[in-house]
Amino acid sequence: MSYIKATDVLPEEIIEIIQNYIDGEYIYVPRKESNRKGWGDNTNSKEMILFRNLEIYEKYKEGAPIGHLSETYYLSPKSIQKIITKLKLKNQKIK
Repeated sequence: MSYIKATDVLPEEIIEIIQNYIDGEYIYVPRKESNRKGWGDNTNSKEMILFRNLEIYEKYKEGAPIGHLSETYYLSPKSIQKIITKLKLKNQKIK
């Protein structure tokens, strides 16, 4: 997130009104609901995590112990268990 000087984009009247509430401080203006993006929409993070989770599940099905998967992927055993459970349930619904 970058900062934009208010004097570069806002009329002086609006700046004066804002200064009545907050003077010389930083303020965050949230996006409109219609312009919001979901997590990972700007990157391929979602796809990378999905690929990783599928890889974890496949290795688990091939017999890899949860402790080994935890060390390999730098995740807690509980996180590995959640990934496996989620993908097991997903696979059961597909069948």
